[in-house]
Amino acid sequence: MAVDVLSSLPADYLHGHFIGRAQSPAGPCVITIAEGMIHDLTAEAATVSGAIARRVLRGGALIGPVERGLPEGWQLLAPIDLQAIKASGVTFAVSAIERVIEERARGDAARAAEIRAQLEDKIGAGIRAVVPGSAAAEQLKAALIAEGMWSQYLEVAIGPDAEIFSKAPVLSAVGTGAMVGVRSDSHWNNPEPEVVLVCDPHGAVLGATLGNDVNLRDFEGRSALLLSKAKDNNASCAIGPFIRLFDDGFTIDDVRRAEIELVIEGADGYRLEGRNVMAEISRDPLELVAQCLSEHHYPDGFVLFCGTLFAPTQDRDQPGAGFTHKPGDVVTIRADRLGTLTNTVTTSREAPPWIIGIAAFARNLAERGLIAAI
Repeated sequence: MAVDVLSSLPADYLHGHFIGRAQSPAGPCVITIAEGMIHDLTAEAATVSGAIARRVLRGGALIGPVERGLPEGWQLLAPIDLQAIKASGVTFAVSAIERVIEERARGDAARAAEIRAQLEDKIGAGIRAVVPGSAAAEQLKAALIAEGMWSQYLEVAIGPDAEIFSKAPVLSAVGTGAMVGVRSDSHWNNPEPEVVLVCDPHGAVLGATLGNDVNLRDFEGRSALLLSKAKDNNASCAIGPFIRLFDDGFTIDDVRRAEIELVIEGADGYRLEGRNVMAEISRDPLELVAQCLSEHHYPDGFVLFCGTLFAPTQDRDQPGAGFTHKPGDVVTIRADRLGTLTNTVTTSREAPPWIIGIAAFARNLAERGLIAAI
């Protein structure tokens, strides 16, 4: 769908500094927005990754005011390119319980409601009350093991090590307005509205954006070893609309206070609303970044999904069957300081194939004489 730049930005965009990408007839361009004006930064920094690493975040050729939008034939892309796409999971107590439910239900949505009631009563208060990795968390772990209630998901929920995984390949994320995909053989799935932190090669967090970490509950519920199949599929990673860069008016504390709103509107008239409240996260966002960086190196930087509080439990069709997507669902994720990310659901099989990988991207930049600006 065509996306209006103004409607995708937060209400206070005149006071913010944003960076993103757009597809022009010639190829991908790096664009910035500051003081209500759009600039094309591509000649100075041909990748968002390079712009962030080299701090080339202002200037460029003037495109025009935000109200006028992008030039004819341009379309917003995901606002990242060469960065590794990482994600953290089970970072909220509710999501921890839901992952244990999936595990115990073996991916069968029909069993979820009964298991949910049992687990919430037995472990809900406990995992909400402890700091992950603390002595109290270790004592709770011992008690849950003794009761036969322990799970690999609780290990990453309250243990010392967070769950960090690779969500998608470099350059595979889709932007606002694009189709987002779920596997055609999945029968229990949902969106995951999240804050995505944007980091330079050294792990410094320079800004944030929104993301949809599409989740296949049936696949991961059958086995945690199916995580890659559940998470990394064609068009299954949506990021956007823009990266809001940190400055005096927008900092990591705004991320910690962020409330992410979700609306799902089905072609069948179905509507679901949800929220992800970052104040309820179990681990601080900067701790998640530190655990992602660890002993690894990311020469082109990385982005990190922070996890979500949202897990839909209401039935969509049959009683006890829970929620799952249908083709045509419109998923809108918004936050007051980050803007609006909107995607329409299809299957990964039917979504436009991802064909512009690193080699094709490099060839395009070479043809445009922009390799030196990477």
